[in-house]
Amino acid sequence: MTTNKPQKGKLLIAEPAIIGDVSFNRSVVLLANHNEEGSVGFILNKPLTFTLNELIPEIKGDAMQIYNGGPVEQDNLYFLHKVPDLIPESIEISNGIYWGGDFDTVVDLITSNKISTDEIRFFLGYSGWDCNQLDSELDANAWIVTDNTYDKEIINKCFPELWKEKMLELGGEYLLWSNAPENPSNN
Repeated sequence: MTTNKPQKGKLLIAEPAIIGDVSFNRSVVLLANHNEEGSVGFILNKPLTFTLNELIPEIKGDAMQIYNGGPVEQDNLYFLHKVPDLIPESIEISNGIYWGGDFDTVVDLITSNKISTDEIRFFLGYSGWDCNQLDSELDANAWIVTDNTYDKEIINKCFPELWKEKMLELGGEYLLWSNAPENPSNN
């Protein structure tokens, strides 16, 4: 379901017209916060080429993929998860999906194999918009706002094909874009 109003917990889907924007071309962003001061979100479908263990060698356990969360503060690590009972200080985004919490606890959970890749995702950087910036981008038709119909299972939807899946779900004029090359000039 599409809506014009961004809200915490909604998805922002990049319009096909966003071509050449390295960060947001074909992106699906989960809004973690949206208020009068601005918006914060994480790109869900842009995996990076390294794992958490490579970034922080002290962390032992399953190799967990790192994602590009957005162009802001790319030297900081963030995480989304669905296990607030295991991670203190978590902030609920909506419908069982949480942002952040005590990182030392997360390290212990990973090392002791008490948390899996189905329960947590890591991001370098985030996507951020100033007070009216996101509204301006919406007015310029840069984004489509939709409900997160996956609820907490959105964590399991972090894969590059998510944008294409959302184009197919939107249907209509977006069906054509679902199979178009990332850069139409290469067609």
